[in-house]
This record gives sequence, C-alpha cells and structure tokens, in this order.
Amino acid sequence: MTLQKPGARRLIVELSGRVGLFVLLVSPAILAQQQKSVPPTKAAVPPTHMDTRAELNDRIAQLATATSVKQGDYVIGSGDLLGVEVFDVPELSRDVRVNETGFISLPLIPVKVHVAGLTTFQLQDKLAELLQTNGLVTTPQVSVSLKEQHSQPITVIGSVKNPMVIQAVRQTTLLQVLSQAGGVADDAGSIVVITRPPSVPEGPGETETENAAKVASEPQTFMISLNDLLDTGNSTFNIPVLGGDVVSVPRAGIIYVVGAVQRPGGFVMQSDRDRMTTLKILSLAGGTTGSAKERQAVILRKNLETGKRDEVPVDLKKVMQLKTEDVMLQPSDILFIPDSSGKKALHRAGDVAISLTTGLALITATKF
Repeated sequence: MTLQKPGARRLIVELSGRVGLFVLLVSPAILAQQQKSVPPTKAAVPPTHMDTRAELNDRIAQLATATSVKQGDYVIGSGDLLGVEVFDVPELSRDVRVNETGFISLPLIPVKVHVAGLTTFQLQDKLAELLQTNGLVTTPQVSVSLKEQHSQPITVIGSVKNPMVIQAVRQTTLLQVLSQAGGVADDAGSIVVITRPPSVPEGPGETETENAAKVASEPQTFMISLNDLLDTGNSTFNIPVLGGDVVSVPRAGIIYVVGAVQRPGGFVMQSDRDRMTTLKILSLAGGTTGSAKERQAVILRKNLETGKRDEVPVDLKKVMQLKTEDVMLQPSDILFIPDSSGKKALHRAGDVAISLTTGLALITATKF
C-alpha cells in the first residue's frame, strides 16, 4: 500500500473542484446545442398550402356572414310571373308574365307597362297612377306579388369550389356569392371578374316599346382584387352582385419545375403579376439534387406564334452564385434541370409537366 503525500492530496482535490466547476458551466451550453440539433416535431411544422387555402375560404364565409347589407325589395325582371290584384275590379286582376324586353300588358290599359328594374311596391304605385290617369279607376288600390322568379340568375364560374347559378332574391354581395360557391379553388388567381350585361332602359314613352328594347347600355366589367376584398371586406370591394351578372375567378398562372430537384411539381402563382424567378421557384422546389447539372438548365417556354416550346438556356450555377442576373419566369414555363443522365430527358419534360396537375400536387407560390 502506497501512501500519498499531503501536498499531492491537496493538488488532486483542487483539480477535482476545477473540473466540477467546468462541467457545471459548460453543461447548459451543451444541452442547448443538443436541443437545437433535435429535429422539430410535427407541431412545429408550418401549416401546409391546403391549410392556408382552407383558412382563406373560412375568411370568405366569415366576412359574408358578418357583412351587413341593406336588403332591398326584389327587383322585377324578364321571365317573372306577377300576380296583379286591383281591389273591387276583378277584370283587371290577373297573373301576367314579364316579356323578354321587360314589359307586361294589362286589359283596358292602352300601353304596355315597363316593369323591369322596379320593385313590387314601385310597380303598385305605377299601376295605380296609370289606372287613375286613364280614368279607369277613381281611387285604385293595387297589390302586386311575385309568383315565379326567373330573372335574377347569378352565374359563378372559374376557379371556385362549386361553379353554380344562384338566384338573387334580394341584394347579394360578392362575398356572399363566393361563399355560396364554396370559396375559391386551389388554383385560383387573385382577381375576381364580374361581367354585367347591358341594361335595357325605359324609353321616352311607354308606347315606344320597340325603340326602348333596342336601346341598351354597354356591358360593364368589374375587376376586384381578392386580397383587397379579404383584407377589408368593405363595400368598396364587396360590391353588390345583380341578377344577370357573371362572377368569374380566373385560374392563376402555373410554373412547372421538373428534373433534378427535391420536390418537382406545378407551382401556382397568386397572380400573373407576381414576379417569379428561377431562384424563387428553386426555393419552393426544395433546391436541386446532388446529381443536378445546374449549368445545363433549360426553360421550356411556349411560343404563341408557332404553338411549340422554345428552349431558353439558363446557367443556374452562375445565378446561384450571383454572377449573373436572375431569370424571370412566365406562366406555363417549364424549368428543366437535368441530372447526370444528361439532356436525354429534355424532350420528355413537356409531357411530364402536363401530367403534374394529376400526378403531383399543385403548390401555391407564396409572395416573396
């Protein structure tokens, strides 16, 4: 048994204390570093595109419900069946159909009555005035009711969940129309187009029915930004939609990325006015693979004159190294990045891109 000297024992105790202190000081930093290296859980993953689109449609439904609209009376139009009753004058009481030009005919009244664009209350006053003016009834009491409605269809088409025809019994707003159609689809753009047909005004005299039917104003087109509509929900963008209007949600432009990338697919632009470049689309596609030949990348762009696709070479290596200007992409462009197999797959890139809409999910390109 070997005995240690007192000086040696003191040295060992001092070294042990210093090591312990070092461990206490360093261990929190090591623990923090280990926590950073742990992959994030599913709860930390940001919401997917489908969640975002669902939230957008939820926003449409909420605003449509919350928007207070001053509801007016039903506006009469062509094809409607009206019930006209004149108190104590049964020969004037009957059901009448509004013709294509917006007029009705009643017995004993010498002129056709233009009723399109009037409410039932306004028509009651108008008929009472005509009966009194023509000396048919001294104090007429007229009642008008709507028996059949055929004149107020609102057509919703384009990139919406459920394209449909809505009958507008009362004043309807754009948000309410989009909500009834189930909201916008995944490939919807950021613009809503409302096309309003020409209106047929009442002529200078009700006897000039043919002239009044021929005179019509020009069709109107309203373009509403979906972003402005959802950000505010006010009447500046949430405009009334009338019977005969066509509400269309155009599809957004799609840019395809195929070849040696992590996530090939079709990327939906929020708007054709968005500035999409090769660097942005590569970021959305998760970057290139290890076998990618960035210097031999090609953009396949449709030639509107010939109908074929032109090849636009792109040196992605220089673009990623910021040695050359980033290239702007256009809707329907196909960015093809070859791998070690070379450019043999280039001629198949167009067919692959066409099948992306069914074989791969379309991803909405967020704004940068």
